[in-house]
Amino acid sequence: MGKVKSIVITGQCIGGTTASLSALFLLCHLLSLSVYPPMSVLCITFGSPLLGNEALHRSIRRQRWGENFCHVVSKHDIMPRLLLAEIVNYIPHIQALLQFWHCCMASPHLPVAGLSSQVSNDLKHILFHSVLKDLELLTQADDPSESLFWPFGSYVFCCQEGAICVENVASIMKMMHLMMATGSPNQSIEDHLKYGDYVAKVSRQFLQARNFEEGIPDSSYEAGVALALQSSDLTDKEPVAVMAKECLQMAQHGDKPNLNAANLAIKLSKIVPYRAEIEWYKACCDEADDQLGYYDSFKLTGASRREGRVNINRHRLAQFWNSVIHMLESNKLPHDFDRRGKWVNASHFYKLLVEPLDIADYYRTGMRRERGHYIEHGRERRYEVFDKWWREKSVPEEENKRSKFASLTQDSCFWAKVEEAKEWLDNVRSERDAMKRQQLWHKIDNFEAYARQLIYNKEVSKDVLAKNSSFSRWMEEWKEMKSQVQQITPLFPGFVDGK
Repeated sequence: MGKVKSIVITGQCIGGTTASLSALFLLCHLLSLSVYPPMSVLCITFGSPLLGNEALHRSIRRQRWGENFCHVVSKHDIMPRLLLAEIVNYIPHIQALLQFWHCCMASPHLPVAGLSSQVSNDLKHILFHSVLKDLELLTQADDPSESLFWPFGSYVFCCQEGAICVENVASIMKMMHLMMATGSPNQSIEDHLKYGDYVAKVSRQFLQARNFEEGIPDSSYEAGVALALQSSDLTDKEPVAVMAKECLQMAQHGDKPNLNAANLAIKLSKIVPYRAEIEWYKACCDEADDQLGYYDSFKLTGASRREGRVNINRHRLAQFWNSVIHMLESNKLPHDFDRRGKWVNASHFYKLLVEPLDIADYYRTGMRRERGHYIEHGRERRYEVFDKWWREKSVPEEENKRSKFASLTQDSCFWAKVEEAKEWLDNVRSERDAMKRQQLWHKIDNFEAYARQLIYNKEVSKDVLAKNSSFSRWMEEWKEMKSQVQQITPLFPGFVDGK
């Protein structure tokens, strides 16, 4: 940690699953530390059996870790496909196969074909056809999520002709079946031992010039599919070639991240009027004669016509940003979307502008009594996501001292903390237990210090300091209580510290 910028973890066969688990552990560890700049982690597996089910697949996708995993699968290798089949009745056969592979890897100088003869034809035949049959059923099923194991990350299918990369789950499973269907029981066993050859050839394969047998396609997309089909060595194998082409087209058409991002940018521009109306409302509240400020005006008069329109816009913006997060976690947006300055800044501004209204609505409607305080029990997940985006933005902002108060309070949960501090102040007045009273007193003290620091740094909006705002009224009550305590303390020295 701190000594390198990137790390690559790799393994073959069961070592590949160990590599994947190690990479997941490291990614979770780095996430918990929130270090900047983050360490780059890449896991490359060769002929690895699958790891985890659909739930793990969704979790990895939600954290945007799919790009950290590259699984290399040779054309006919049975090992990466084993766990997509019902293998309970074939455990002894698989154990014998693993032992055979282990012996082969321990004797790399011996020819694979010669060693392969040591495995009985019955064992090869049983495993090959049972896996192929279950793979076919799985790819034809209406709901592939019924499989106990799901792929995650990118899959690179390689053969003597080249390699193709697929990320779409359905396409990965389909390609697993189609490529294996063109092989034989012997090839399914021997291919597991050829990854060294594929790695040695991969550079030459990518640089190899290819010719279009039926002329150059009209579009670059069709040309790309044709080249990928050639790289899979399935072009002359009917009807597998037709199904492979459909599979590749499905992988390309399934999700179009850059196009989706462009469409989102258009939608973002269309919701600007909703945001602008809330900004106008904030400006009016800050200049109003009642000196309540933005937060308290919405909290106290939320049922009025003006506040009702602001409330509608608040929900419209929430709907848009929830859809952005859903698309991102469904892998429908570019892998670096959450690191792009435009979206990080837009989401951060939205959070600072609108979350105070969410907090006001939460306490105005009595949700505090039903659920508890906002930060622990009422905060929407999108704000936590946007906090993460802001922390991990690729270029940290320089810390320059502000010359005037911020247009928006930089802690979007500030008003929720004020609401908690108000409750502490009420409780400390009635609390008879000296130890609990001491704890409440220190909590209030800490909040006051935190708030004063924000004000000193000018990281609050001027509405916080409005004469009749919740914060200003709380500060007056807190000052009055401290004054009273200072008068009581000489008579009752243990009133605050609980002694």
